Amino acid sequence: MRLGLVGFGFGGQKFHLPYIQAAAEWDLVGVVTRSHARRAELASAAPGVPAFDDLDALIDAGVDVVVLTTPPETRRELVLRALERGVHVVADKPFAPDAATAREMVAAAERADRILTVFHNRRLDTDIVTARRVLAEGLVGEPWRAVNRFDLDDPETLEVGPAHGLLRDLGSHVVDQMTHLFGPVARVDAHLDWVERDGHTVDAGFTIGMHHRSGVHSTVSSSKLNRLQEHELIIYGSGGSYTSHMSDVQTIATLAGGHPLTDPEWGIEAEERWGTLHTASGAEPVPSERGDYSDYYRALHASIADAAPLLVTPKEAVHTVEILDAARTSALEGRSVEV
Repeated sequence: MRLGLVGFGFGGQKFHLPYIQAAAEWDLVGVVTRSHARRAELASAAPGVPAFDDLDALIDAGVDVVVLTTPPETRRELVLRALERGVHVVADKPFAPDAATAREMVAAAERADRILTVFHNRRLDTDIVTARRVLAEGLVGEPWRAVNRFDLDDPETLEVGPAHGLLRDLGSHVVDQMTHLFGPVARVDAHLDWVERDGHTVDAGFTIGMHHRSGVHSTVSSSKLNRLQEHELIIYGSGGSYTSHMSDVQTIATLAGGHPLTDPEWGIEAEERWGTLHTASGAEPVPSERGDYSDYYRALHASIADAAPLLVTPKEAVHTVEILDAARTSALEGRSVEV
């Protein structure tokens, strides 16, 4: 099938292009970018793939799907236009500035009879894929609680503006990871760290407590300004616990010049960073599963070609935005918020 990429900033270059190239089911028709510098980068990273000036020109070239990686404030307009033109859509996160806008876009997809899904690729992080196997095999018994902490020493990339902030950015991912593992959320308690940047008040860190309908309680947190680079996942259960401090395996490999198409060990954590299962029998390492964002695009192809289930359904994408809305309200009003 034919796919077009809209936007070629850091996300388009590092989190989409390599994985589209690694998924043999797709033919990359073109990339929308007007920047001369990015067109040169495209020519180097994907020789022969043409650049287009806008979404309509790309669709006119003939595509089945467009992947929208442009800034969040452009999301709604581009999603609605692509659906109007009759193509399937992958929207990057954050999907929407609020749940009402998310529902509007999903309703438009239903009217157009097109697929609309969100690029929650971090469901395919190595630590999350491994944790999913731990849960599926019942290694910790019945899960009770979970902690998912993703701190970044990366102050320069904190985005400001009404559609930005760390909650909508990385928060979209860690919230989705927990609903992916433990199901929908019923109630939220949250705290946000606020800073002033470029005339805007923006959240630069957060902690969110989520009461899942399954009975599990999970906590997700992140920061960008606190000079801390830590990645921690803990799952507590009736039969023990699982702890993981895996690195951001695929991102590190991509930034180092690796490529999922050519690396046979792609997405597998080094043995010294494997997670640990703690039970009455003692502590034992849990071998790393393979994480591969390319699987997102393989699954998308199967959904369109064979009506296979979407990796991220519209309902799940809307629910993530509902949780983020509830978290913001909880932090601002100092109370628990039902989702």
